[in-house]
Amino acid sequence: MKLAIPYENGLVFQHFGHSQKFKIYVAENGEIRSETVLDTLGSGHGALAGFLADLKVDVLICGGIGGGAKNALAQVGIRVFGGVSGSADQAAAAFLAGSLNFNPNATCSHHDHGEGHDCSDHDCGSHTCGKGCH
Repeated sequence: MKLAIPYENGLVFQHFGHSQKFKIYVAENGEIRSETVLDTLGSGHGALAGFLADLKVDVLICGGIGGGAKNALAQVGIRVFGGVSGSADQAAAAFLAGSLNFNPNATCSHHDHGEGHDCSDHDCGSHTCGKGCH
């Protein structure tokens, strides 16, 4: 099984569509056998589903993610576990242990924030805007 997590500085990066790196975990019998960090090479939003499908990823663990991305990932057979924050390594281990705390309804609605909002300007994991933010 392959797990992918949008990755930045050891943490689950909170905006799937802007992910510049993914940490890929290869697991077997509930244990991580290998891990590597890969650059998306400029792929963004919709192209990320193809990027992960090409890597034969089975599961995506992420923070905020939009509906279009969820649909694109579902079409290529990747299961999504959104609304996750904190350490990427701990999230992968929790998933394999069956104890991952996630939100099946996690969304990324940054497009609804209004003009001038740039997710890269703050820690989206602690940001609240009242509009279902990441």
